[in-house]
Formats: sequence, structure tokens, C-alpha cells
Amino acid sequence: MKKTYAYNQNPINFNFAQTVDRFLVEEIPLFEFANKGSYLILKIRKSDMSTFKLITVISKATKLEQRDIGYAGLKDKNATTIQYISIPKKYEKDIIKNLTTQKIEILEKKYSKFPIKIGQLKGNKFAIILNNVTPQANIEIQKVAREMEKKGIPNYYGYQRFGEDNKSYLQGKEIAHSGKKLKGAKEKLLVSAYQSHLFNEWLSKRVYISNIINTNSIEKASKMLSFPKDLVKVLADQENIFKLFIGDDMKSYPYGKSYPLQDFELSTKEFQNQKVSPTGLLCGSKTDRAMSDARYLEEEFDDQELYSVKGSRRYAWIWAKNLAFSYKESKQQLRFQFYLPKGSYATTFLEEIAKRSLK
Repeated sequence: MKKTYAYNQNPINFNFAQTVDRFLVEEIPLFEFANKGSYLILKIRKSDMSTFKLITVISKATKLEQRDIGYAGLKDKNATTIQYISIPKKYEKDIIKNLTTQKIEILEKKYSKFPIKIGQLKGNKFAIILNNVTPQANIEIQKVAREMEKKGIPNYYGYQRFGEDNKSYLQGKEIAHSGKKLKGAKEKLLVSAYQSHLFNEWLSKRVYISNIINTNSIEKASKMLSFPKDLVKVLADQENIFKLFIGDDMKSYPYGKSYPLQDFELSTKEFQNQKVSPTGLLCGSKTDRAMSDARYLEEEFDDQELYSVKGSRRYAWIWAKNLAFSYKESKQQLRFQFYLPKGSYATTFLEEIAKRSLK
């Protein structure tokens, strides 16, 4: 897909490569572990290894079934990552004895009354090294990143979601429409890629609408979008970059309950204060849809034949936190650190800065 960027700076040039020595990720757990209980919690550093491969290695070392190994989220192969894994406590000696690969290092051991489940994390800390960053590019990157820290960014799924050719979602669509029950993790991932593709297409359209309103007169924007002038005026009066519509599914941020937008003044104020964010549809069964005007914009990207997987909603707009920079002018190298909420992609943040695809 051709992504619509939310900010209007000129493209910024730098060299990015997702490698084990230039891309570091650390998982932030949802809660502190009690350090007692029947489950062993391992804080693991791994490099050049996907989460699925890590689970396979642990399974072989302990003779556990893979379904008995808990993890909160998937981490990339082409990176150095720190994440938490849970196994039954009685297998502690086995894993200490048999986990011998140099690609895995156990940093810390704790215990818990419960296993780790998918989604049980706050977010991730990233440290990324960018090369070929001129002094001027360094200034521009830091300036626009600070602006995005304050105003937020669209929460697109990253290119990693869609396979080497960016077309895995087409296989997912075919599987989803077959009417058959999904078999195994691969088919579920492919269907999930199709859900993600539709979400990205919807979000790109919403960002496009917001850009038109932000950069044109009410009369011109009304003509370009075929929207009533009164609606465009209401949208233009919102100070936020991403324009909210009546019926948007708003959710407390970074987690909490959702509600349909009915009061523009209240919702836009809370949105600007980073207390709530609009959500987009991951179509499927048993999930809420937007209402009113927001539903009209969402319906185009809602595959209502998608019954094989449960649907949900995803934050459309997020905020990066804890930005830090370290620039070495002699090497034209910038180390860029930041935090993103769970499910968000560091590469999406970088692409919004660069205004180009990094794949």
C-alpha cells in the first residue's frame, strides 16, 4: 500500500538497516512479577532469532510442549531483543543445563503465580542506530521527532507484518474467504496480515482526509473531499492533526474502556491531552464497529465475510515517549532511543520521520 504520512516536513535522508547490532528492543512487562509461585520467569536477551525460534529452542531444552511456554509478544529475528518467557518452575534445572546456544542469554530469573500470556506487556523500548546522518539531518530528525512526541503519530502496521513481498495479506484473504477453520499459526498469521492491511488502508484514508483539512481552506477542502462545508468547518476547528468524527470508537489511552464519540469538545480535549485515542477496526467476528460518520468512513474497509477469526480494534494514533539522542558527527551516526506502546512498530515511527518506506 502507499502510506499517507501525517507530517509535512521534507523527506530526511539517513541509512537504516534492521540488524542485530543496530536495532535493539526491550520488552516492558505489564506488571511486576511477584517473585513467588509455580512459574519461572526468564528475562532473555537473544540475537538473530525470532520469538518462534526461541520457543522452539526452549521446547527442545526442556521437553515442554510449545503451548506450555508463555510469551507476551513477537520480536523480530533481525534484531537484538530482550523479552520475558514463562515455563513451569519444575523445568528450571533443565533449561539452565540445556540452553547452550550463544544467541540466547538469561539475564534474570523470577517467579510468578501465573504464566505470561499474549499481550501482557506495556510496550517496548527501542535503541536504533542510524548511519549517514549529516549534521543538518541530525537537527531535522530531532526536531520532527520532538514534534511527533508531542502531537503523536499514526499507528500503522509495519512492513514486517506483510512478508517479504508485502503481499501475504492476499493469501490471508483467500484463506479467510474459504470458509474453512484456520489451521496452525501460519494460517492465523496470514489472515491477521489481511486484517492489518485493511486497517492500514483505512488509517491512510483518515490521515489523507486530515491532511486535506489541515492544508486547505474550508471551501477547497469541502470540494476535494465532497464533504459539507459545515462538517469541514467542525473538523478544521479541531487543533489535533488527526481529525475526529462523530461515532469514532474512542478508547482510554494507553489502555482502558472505549466509547463512541458524541461530544467533540470533550473528546478532542482528552485526545490532545493523550488521555484517549480513536481506534480502527480489525474486522472479524465479535467486535464493535464505529458509528455514524465514522462508520461511513470505516465501512469500505470492513470485510463482513471474515468470520474465521475474531475481530478487535486497534489504536489509530499513538505517542512515542522517552526520546533520547546521541550523535557522533565524525561517524555521521545517530543513536535514537524511544518507547512505544505494545503492538506499535519502531519502523513506522522512522518512516514518518523519513517520509519514505524503509523496507
